Amino acid sequence: MAGRKLLVLFGSQTGTAQDTAERIGREAKRRHLECRVEALDTYDVADLIHELLVVFVCATTGQGDPPDNMKMFWRFLFRKTLPPRSLCQMDYAVLGLGDSSYPKFNFVAKKLHKRVLQLGGSPLLPVALGDDQHDLGPDAVIDPWLLALWDKILALYPLPPGLEIISPDVCLPPKYTLYYVAEGSSCSDGDMLQTREARAVPSELHPFAARMVSNERVTAESHFQDVRLIEFDVTGSGITFSAGDVVMIQPQNNPEDVQQFCQLLHLDPDRHFVLKPSELGTALPALLPQPCTIRHLVTHYLDISCVPRRSFFELLSSLSENELEREKLQEFSSAQGQEELYSYCNRPRRTTLEVLWDFPHTACAIPAEYLLDLIPRIRPRAFSIASSGLVHPNRIQILMAVVQYKTRLSKPRRGLCSTWLASLNPQHGDVRVPLWVKKGGLKFPGVADTPVIMIGPGTGVAPFRAAIQERVAQGHRGNCLFFGCRQKSKDFYCQLEWEELVTKGFLMLFTAFSRDQEEKVYVQHRIRENRKLVWELLSSRNAHVYLAG
Repeated sequence: MAGRKLLVLFGSQTGTAQDTAERIGREAKRRHLECRVEALDTYDVADLIHELLVVFVCATTGQGDPPDNMKMFWRFLFRKTLPPRSLCQMDYAVLGLGDSSYPKFNFVAKKLHKRVLQLGGSPLLPVALGDDQHDLGPDAVIDPWLLALWDKILALYPLPPGLEIISPDVCLPPKYTLYYVAEGSSCSDGDMLQTREARAVPSELHPFAARMVSNERVTAESHFQDVRLIEFDVTGSGITFSAGDVVMIQPQNNPEDVQQFCQLLHLDPDRHFVLKPSELGTALPALLPQPCTIRHLVTHYLDISCVPRRSFFELLSSLSENELEREKLQEFSSAQGQEELYSYCNRPRRTTLEVLWDFPHTACAIPAEYLLDLIPRIRPRAFSIASSGLVHPNRIQILMAVVQYKTRLSKPRRGLCSTWLASLNPQHGDVRVPLWVKKGGLKFPGVADTPVIMIGPGTGVAPFRAAIQERVAQGHRGNCLFFGCRQKSKDFYCQLEWEELVTKGFLMLFTAFSRDQEEKVYVQHRIRENRKLVWELLSSRNAHVYLAG
């Protein structure tokens, strides 16, 4: 078995690249390869020169940017000082995940493939360009590419004598073994939010437990959309931010869903457990306390409200002992069953919990230690900061639409984070929300006489509220805002605030209320009507233009 080692490195923003990397890891184990799967920024990049076989799985975000968890790796790899033959003993392959509706489609994967080639790497295959826009999603590219990849890898590293590829019907061991422990080993739901002792600035691994100060509905009660202006107190956190920055919030599942999940899987929510990695070198989940209760695991960690991916059905089918349910699960996880899976799951936005209700015999027999392989962790949600620290010191405000919509399923679909935040009432006691701040993509000019044209329909106005507050506090005029919503009387957010700034000469405000007249009027109509002013600001005064939706 010596030398049959594969390293799978991923850069993932929403979890798709991580899910694909873990799929490659499972397929490698079925081929008896020793395989490690790691995020690019947790891997010690200096070790790359010793690796013989590497598969990179990376998403492209925004305007051709690398995901957050590969930014350090990206900077290192593009150092001009790296010797041109650094990676000459490496065989590699790059799998990209992108969206062809963006101009820089799979830019990161293409650039990474080219750079590793420059550094002497030998590509096993051309770069794979998975596309979200395809009817079958990125799997349309991934499936055939992986078949070709395994052919290449097994030609270089044949199966040892007497061993065969492990059938997909055979369940691989779980990533962690779960041991129930005595109740005295307590962990409370607050453990994740322990007060920070002389720690660095809050981050994903160490969020700050911010106190919610207020949670105010800013749309009329009669309006179909519930939008909130929420304020958090971040005193003592060490958090600093500027206009255009983003606050990350770690949501949790609602107690009713947690209870249903535990009932369905025959789990006692108050039982305590510890986890032990099944293989050396596997890290424990960073955000889970040890020991932990089942309730804490399901409330704070397992994303039971997400739409499950194909890998979920694949693992579930191998755990199922009910013939009828197993056949259906196998169909959903096969390449041929992807259209049917899309109709069953993705189109109606069916949640993991709802899928488990549809497969009750399988659900009640899931061993608890497979939960962390089966269900991804709850990912943090990003919100534009809608206030300035100069105007509201030690406070962060967000403008948030509560996500709710109908599909063909009878129960309305609800956004996990927005529904949870909207349900919190700081007037009923101390409410804490785990959060941290990230640099945003919008940078506002530091020069006082540079005008700023901001186009922010709906809650897209949030970062511009922060910018306008900041610029006004610094005495900057030349603030021009195009704001659009449905009706002046129902969803004109921050109306009094804007009107006061107009009166004081700090703001030029142009509004488009699309439903207040026969013909629909949008921000683009107001821009066209005021084209002379817009052009004058651009051509004579070098204005900066910002757009947020």
